[in-house]
Amino acid sequence: MALPSIIPTSGVHRLSLFSSPSSARTTLHLLSSSNFPFRFNPIPHLHCPPAAGKRSADYRVHCSPAAKPTSQDMDKGLPFCVEAGMPSSQLRNKNLEGLIAMVLMFAQLSSPLPFFGWEPFPTPPANAVLYSPDTKVPRTGELALRKAIPANANMKAIQNSLEDLSYLLRIPQRKPYGTMEGNVKKALKIATEEKNSILASLPEEFRDKGSSLYASLIDGKGGLQALIKNIKDQDPDKVSVSLASSLDTIAEIELLQVCNTSSPVSSPFHWVLSSHKNQLACRLNGRGTVEFTIEKGDGSAFSPEAGGESRKTVKIQVTVDGYSAPLTAGNFAKLVVDGAYDGAKLNTINQAVITDDGLDKNAGYSVPLEIMPSEQFEPLYRTKLSIQDGELPVLPMSVYGAVAMAHSDVSEEYSAPYQFFFYLYDKRNSGLGGLSFDEGQFSVFGYATSGRDILSQIKTGDVIRSAKMVDGQDRLILPAQS
Repeated sequence: MALPSIIPTSGVHRLSLFSSPSSARTTLHLLSSSNFPFRFNPIPHLHCPPAAGKRSADYRVHCSPAAKPTSQDMDKGLPFCVEAGMPSSQLRNKNLEGLIAMVLMFAQLSSPLPFFGWEPFPTPPANAVLYSPDTKVPRTGELALRKAIPANANMKAIQNSLEDLSYLLRIPQRKPYGTMEGNVKKALKIATEEKNSILASLPEEFRDKGSSLYASLIDGKGGLQALIKNIKDQDPDKVSVSLASSLDTIAEIELLQVCNTSSPVSSPFHWVLSSHKNQLACRLNGRGTVEFTIEKGDGSAFSPEAGGESRKTVKIQVTVDGYSAPLTAGNFAKLVVDGAYDGAKLNTINQAVITDDGLDKNAGYSVPLEIMPSEQFEPLYRTKLSIQDGELPVLPMSVYGAVAMAHSDVSEEYSAPYQFFFYLYDKRNSGLGGLSFDEGQFSVFGYATSGRDILSQIKTGDVIRSAKMVDGQDRLILPAQS
């Protein structure tokens, strides 16, 4: 008997078998299986008349989603019709059952009928974001900080169109270059049509610099026109380089626009209750840079840089974001300026490098939990985000080197007055969407932007020799200035 051939015809699949003629009647056992997304209605025994003088036989299997066979159907051979004459002496039920099972498998793969009511591996709605592989969360501190700049709406529209290319470039094999080109052309259209609005949003003293950056964004070596050309050439490496250049230029323009904000960041929690007395909160009106000098507590050395020597001390720089977390960043910056972290001991626990609790230090104050949700213009206070319901923060914790305050030992609605940690994000310990299971639970206020490779070398007992605010101290708004 030859192998079967499957010919799909409008939901009816044909199985052709070739054998020697015989006048014997054939009994077929049709199988039903719960493994198929559509239900087959079995006909226990279907007797087929002999096909005298024929050396071939055709079997037609009709796939019906949910129908019960009637006597009329049986006469017509529905929902399954097997019409043939077969030599019963050469076939056994076991072989036939395996053959029909194979037919049904092919029918499932090739059937044009919709599989009503079938959902493969349904995901509960509550886990839709956490387990979605398409969750668009910044993967680096630089990207997260760039997206967090509260700039002109037109610039944000341009930026958002280009940021989508970062995700499209991750697609393996055939990349959607047509979609990429459409995104860049959309950004270019906004940039050219809204040129006056964009430049007018710049402070007067930065207008010339902004105009130069704008020209570079449109026609520069790494500008939008060059990006479109690289996309048409379908060169992913050049697209990536041009995209990074364009986004860096956009970030520079946005930062100049933010400088036009004359009033300090306001907050409904402009005052907080510390553990000792009523105290006004410090605020960071913009961004700052803090540099930590770390040394080994046991006198050993850190691993050398490429081609270098072992190092007794190393430096880590953190960009602190007062746009998205003004109170938390302000409290942290004030502690750094006051030297509160000089000599602090570090511990490594649960994917984090955390400072000691500072109970022996009369410094800092308990800031309310402060998280800026995406697409919002001011932070939420004393409220955690519901990631499973689709709420995402502007400053995600799911980034290696994220910097956040620990929770207060009194209430998780407040941050600790002194204790902070570096988060060592590991995708292997996260949901399928790449989100930490602690996302939206802590006040993230910045990222390690230099020296991230050092974080994995820090061990319990290592010490912060010094912490200095090397940029942005002039943006720190102290209580007396509020």
